[in-house]
Amino acid sequence: MERQMNPLRCLVGMCFLLGTCYAQLPEYYQTINRVTWLSENIDGILPAWTALGMTDIHKPAKLKAVGTDHGKPTTIETWQATGRLGNLTVNFLQPGFFRPDILQSDPGQRNSYNDFLKKHKDGIFAVVHEVPSREAMDKEIHRMARLGVSVLQQVTFEIDGAAVTYTYFDTEPQGKYVLGLVYWPGGAPKPLEQKTVSHLALVVRDAAAVSSFWQKLGLPGFEVEHATPRDDSRYRGQALLLAFDVGFQRMGAISYEWIQPPSTPANIYADFLKLHGEGIQHIGMPVDDLSKATAAYEKLGFAMWQAGAWGDIGKPNSGQYHYMDTDKIGGVSAELIRAYQEAMPEQGF
Repeated sequence: MERQMNPLRCLVGMCFLLGTCYAQLPEYYQTINRVTWLSENIDGILPAWTALGMTDIHKPAKLKAVGTDHGKPTTIETWQATGRLGNLTVNFLQPGFFRPDILQSDPGQRNSYNDFLKKHKDGIFAVVHEVPSREAMDKEIHRMARLGVSVLQQVTFEIDGAAVTYTYFDTEPQGKYVLGLVYWPGGAPKPLEQKTVSHLALVVRDAAAVSSFWQKLGLPGFEVEHATPRDDSRYRGQALLLAFDVGFQRMGAISYEWIQPPSTPANIYADFLKLHGEGIQHIGMPVDDLSKATAAYEKLGFAMWQAGAWGDIGKPNSGQYHYMDTDKIGGVSAELIRAYQEAMPEQGF
């Protein structure tokens, strides 16, 4: 869901964040290099995402991760594939060994990838930012340690002759996603410039606590607002009168939306909490023609399972959105958004 904030409030918030948060953060946090998206079956979801417009697909390759997990030495066999949703690079990763029944009896098979899949099922595990050097990565590890955040996993893959190192911080318990860094000698492949994705949206149970956590780490917090029910909202084709809390965390070209829903009436946010727990529930994608884009998804078998709007539709500072049922191909929904002459750029600052 994309909803406009009061322009004056946004300006005040920007000044506050620029003065208190961005000065403390390395510049690389302004740009998302990629997301690490875990799946139990990459081959089962890639064809669908390709049909929905993902480009530059590099088909699954077996890669070995060597490093540490929860502070212990580890070697993890993985299958990986990459693709692009315009300005968002997706790194699909399938652990080479995933058996929830065996994980319960053999802790030696555990790693952070399998732990996530067991807890959440398929979904986006981490948001990853590129660092310019290993020294910069080490410096950020030390900064996070001073703030009480440890390294969840640090592993290196050999990719096209380069030793590519990922560091994942243990931010998911309080921040609801894993914050990641990547060092790619010579530079990681860049996402496309076309703006296909405007935001990543997370569903949480306590948005205020999440905001406080990220502020503690120097990232922008967000003010939680109350979205009131609308007569034109729909859930699985039926009328939906839904009030919920929402906050917008704006930094860089892709921002974050935080949604705290009620359990009733039935809604896709509450559905997500039941199925996956807290985490990244949808990817927001602006479109020029909402009806046409929705029809294209439906033709491929992905129904519209929730719809809503903000403002006076068709007038400045208004818009409509449709959630498409792509949860079945990776645990994340696609939100198609048609905004009308917004007061502020969708990319935030």
